[in-house]
Amino acid sequence: MRPKQIGKAPPTELTPTFEVTSSQPDPFLTPNASSSSLISPLQPPYSPAYRPVSSHGTDSSEYLALPNPPQRQRDERHGSAEYSNLPSRVTSWSSEGGVVREGTGYAFNPMWESRSHSRIASDDDPVTTQTVVEKYAIFPNENLLMFPEDVEKDDYLHNPDPNDEDRDCTVCTRRGAANVLGLAAVVLGSLSLLIIYPILTLMERSRPNTSVCAGNPLCLNVGPIPHLQNIRTSLIDPDTPESAKSKISADGKKWKLVFSDEFNKDGRTFYDGDDPFFQAVDIWYGVTQDLEWYDPDAVTTKNGKLEIRFDAFKNHGLDYRSGMVQSWNKLCFTGGRLEASISLPGRGDTSGFWPGFWSMGNLGRPGYAATTEGMWPYSYADVCDAGITPNQSSTDGISFLPGMRLPACTCNGEDHPTPGKSRSAPEIDVIEANVHALDPDTPSNVGDVSQSVQVAPFDVWYMPNFEFYELYDPRITTINSYRGSPYQQAVSGVTNLNNDWYDGKAYQVYAYEYKPGPKGEINWFVGADKTWKVDARALGPNGNVGQRIIPTEPMSIIMNLGMSNTFAYVNLTGLTKLMPATMRFDYVRIYQDPDAVSVTCDPPGWETTEYIKDHLNAYENPNLTRWDDTGNAWPKNSFMHGC
Repeated sequence: MRPKQIGKAPPTELTPTFEVTSSQPDPFLTPNASSSSLISPLQPPYSPAYRPVSSHGTDSSEYLALPNPPQRQRDERHGSAEYSNLPSRVTSWSSEGGVVREGTGYAFNPMWESRSHSRIASDDDPVTTQTVVEKYAIFPNENLLMFPEDVEKDDYLHNPDPNDEDRDCTVCTRRGAANVLGLAAVVLGSLSLLIIYPILTLMERSRPNTSVCAGNPLCLNVGPIPHLQNIRTSLIDPDTPESAKSKISADGKKWKLVFSDEFNKDGRTFYDGDDPFFQAVDIWYGVTQDLEWYDPDAVTTKNGKLEIRFDAFKNHGLDYRSGMVQSWNKLCFTGGRLEASISLPGRGDTSGFWPGFWSMGNLGRPGYAATTEGMWPYSYADVCDAGITPNQSSTDGISFLPGMRLPACTCNGEDHPTPGKSRSAPEIDVIEANVHALDPDTPSNVGDVSQSVQVAPFDVWYMPNFEFYELYDPRITTINSYRGSPYQQAVSGVTNLNNDWYDGKAYQVYAYEYKPGPKGEINWFVGADKTWKVDARALGPNGNVGQRIIPTEPMSIIMNLGMSNTFAYVNLTGLTKLMPATMRFDYVRIYQDPDAVSVTCDPPGWETTEYIKDHLNAYENPNLTRWDDTGNAWPKNSFMHGC
């Protein structure tokens, strides 16, 4: 019978034929050949010792090749060159053998002994008659495992022996201890949450609510103070509107916002360390003989405003209490615009309160008299002349100042923060509010503000060069008739106010802009309008003193509400009806030229913090009123002492 062709025929196509080369009878001629058993008799298990020994020419033909079963026909693949080149004696079984059989050159497989003779053709038989089913047929018999004597590493997992390990129950192991501790933790946690915590909470609620101010008349119970939230990480308050982040300056240039505080967070306190920028001091302002004690309790934020409250409350032996907020040694600036929106305290027609919004050089601390001696209100060029001497070397009483402590000509090795430069604590006032009569003949009082710069040394008779003043609306603003005293020279303009800008009824913006230096200038504002201006040339050399300059020191900010007979007439009858009185700040902002930004207490060449650190007792003790009291010597200079 012609077998079927599969695939492409080889180049030389040969007619396949069947040829029997075995010594066994031809299966096609022997009728009984078809009765061969397909399953061989059981064979003993294979082992190397038991394997039959081959010899030359004595092996039975059934070890060499088994005859093909009769009447079995298979399709062979003759179209592939790969198959046609293989030896015809190699079958799929013979390729699995591991031992070379003598006389054949092929590997001998011991499994041959356990297979049916029908699975292997003779060595010379060109036809492989084994089927896939026969190749992979595995029957349960004793020869199923080829090497039963081999032991695998994980056999013990499949053949557990109860006698191998001690199975006594004990918790004295790491695992047992961990289990016990974990169970105990769960039980204790459950008891704490469900029993102990509710009991403690109930006990806390049942305690009597006693006031922290009970029995202390000097304590103010302001209620619970909330924890700090949204702590600022920038000089600009996040609540500042975008429209306020730039400002057109007096000379028409666009300046940018460099600091702001909108005071929108209610309940803020200003004890030392409470705020990154401001501190409410705890002092008596003795240099102006104030009638009140400045107490941090009098300062807080409420309804989006900073409030400074003045009331008739006995404190430290005084009849009144109020507040002063400083940014000293925390926030300083040099040049630019300082402004605030303020509602003044009391009434515009009642005299006595002294509200102020001003700035001072950081080397002097307001209210700490030892730090300002020989420093305030000097703002002098780098010269040494009679202006740095006590009383300006004059016997006519024009000056009672002790002389300039840190002039430019300080001797080498003396105590000076930046040798070779004149250093001081000048003052520029945004406002100091007062009251005056519009008409002396009628009771028509109106509020006003003095906007000024304090200078030293002094001009003769405190008379600057008025040619370098500018007054923008003489109907509202006039040059202050008060020009100074033996302790200060005041360069000041006075502007009338609307009496509705008081006691929270309405707010007004007050500001100044300045450019520091001997060629600088200062412009003051009420609202959007400029009120007046002073040029540095108004403070030029005069007599035996040299150029006074627009302050170049880094300036700190002060907000306060005081009362003093040295400033204005105190109408106690009218003020008593207005107490407690409150000065309110809606915001404080600083703008600067983008090309000249300086918001630091240590600008290059004008450092202050190291000097303050070296004289800390003077800056922290308000009871020291003279520099000599601090234990520090007055520095010598070449003009007076020769060095």
